Order: sequence, then structure tokens, then C-alpha cells
Amino acid sequence: MTRTGRYLIDNQRTEVDERFDAFATLFDPTTFRHLEGLGVGPGWRCWEVGAGGTSVVSWLAKKVGPTGKVFATDIDTSRLTGAGRPPVEVRVHDVGAEEPPAEGFDLVHARLVLVHVAERERALRSMVKALRPGGRLLLEDGDPALQPLLCPDEHGPEQQLANRLRHGFRKLLEDRGADLSYGRKLPRLLREAGLHGVEADAHFPLTSPACAALESATVRQIRAGLVAAGFATDEDIDRHLANVASGGMDLATAPMISAWGRKG
Repeated sequence: MTRTGRYLIDNQRTEVDERFDAFATLFDPTTFRHLEGLGVGPGWRCWEVGAGGTSVVSWLAKKVGPTGKVFATDIDTSRLTGAGRPPVEVRVHDVGAEEPPAEGFDLVHARLVLVHVAERERALRSMVKALRPGGRLLLEDGDPALQPLLCPDEHGPEQQLANRLRHGFRKLLEDRGADLSYGRKLPRLLREAGLHGVEADAHFPLTSPACAALESATVRQIRAGLVAAGFATDEDIDRHLANVASGGMDLATAPMISAWGRKG
């Protein structure tokens, strides 16, 4: 999803595999439930935008079968190498700057992508343009401003430190152009884009080993940025990582809001 220098979370860092695994554990069941509800099946042409890892791409490939097609695009496709077999086609593509890789899609899906894209309005128009009449768009994005805390139950110094670091992370994201309240806007944006039958819901993991794994990988990845901006010291981060590893804190993610609609 990311290009070095434009985004805070760099897909070329070693921690990204841990993050993708955690995202898959936390959010794949919700994503697959929505895709099932949209009727994805044999022969469908699908565009997975900002694919990053392979879990959703592989699921779509099995659903559409040999008569279907899955375009998996990202700015960095290094982690899609194993997915590039029929019916999957992997392409390097910037959804915020380039035209769609094709048109006439039955489904376009993006998860945790647009919140980070500065040209998100153009990206949304591109995805709607790529749909065939009757095609479905499913957008899933976080809303960190809706629930800004890593530890909603802030009952001790460990949780207070965790929430201070999460505040720093959010400020770093904002400085890179992320829209931290984007998720809640999705239903309105889909209607304004002309889609019909728009619906939405939210998934909010509160505590699990995957939440802890995601937090550990994220903090290690952005450590230098937190320290350079004065949000934390190296000692703060070492203490927080040890607290996370102890398994004694309830760590939450931002709510992921899923919104879907049909092109008329």
C-alpha cells in the first residue's frame, strides 16, 4: 500500500509481515463475511486495491475460480509474489494517481487503504469508474478518531503510557496526510459517488493476541519517528514493548468500518 517517504508505515520494513498477519487474523473474518454477502462467485472479475498481503487475494481467487479474474494491485507488490498465478494478476499501481488497471469489474475492494492516501477522492472516483453497471464496491477503513485509545480501560501507568504513545502515532499519521476520521464518512461518500443500496457496519477488536502482535510490530516500526518527534524516549518504548509482551493489557484497534454499495 505504501511508498517510502509518502507514508508512515513503510511496507519495506521487516515488521510489515507481522502487521499483515495480525490484520488478517483481526479483520479477514469480517471482510470475508461481507464479500460472501455481496455474492462473490465463479466468473467474477475483482480488483483488490492496495492488496499488501495475500490472504484476501487468495480467498477471492478460490471464489472466482478459473473462469474469473483477480487484479491485485499495490504500490509495493513484493509480498504478492506468491499470489501471481491465474486467476490472479499482480500489478504495481497507485490508486490515487493512476487510472484503473481495467474496467468492468464485478467487485472492487480496498481494506485499510484510503485513510492513508492523500488523493483519496480521486482514488474513490477511480474505483467507482472501474465497476460495471451493477458491480459492487466494498471499502473498509479505520477511524482512529472515533476510538483514539490503545487502552480504553486506562486504569494504570502501563495503560497511560500506551495511550500516550498511541496519541503520538496518531499525530505522526496526521502529519503524513492521513484522515483519522475517514471511516465514518464512507457511507456518505459512497452515496455521493452515485452508488445504490449503501450499507455499513463496524468491527472493533478490543483484546486478543493479534492486537498485541499488531501493536508490537507497529511501535517497533515507527520507533524512530516517535523519538524524533519528542513523543517518547527509547526508554519509554522499551518499557511499553515489555508491557505489551507481558500479556497483561487489554489492547484495542481503531474501529474498522465497512461500507458497500452497488453501481447503478
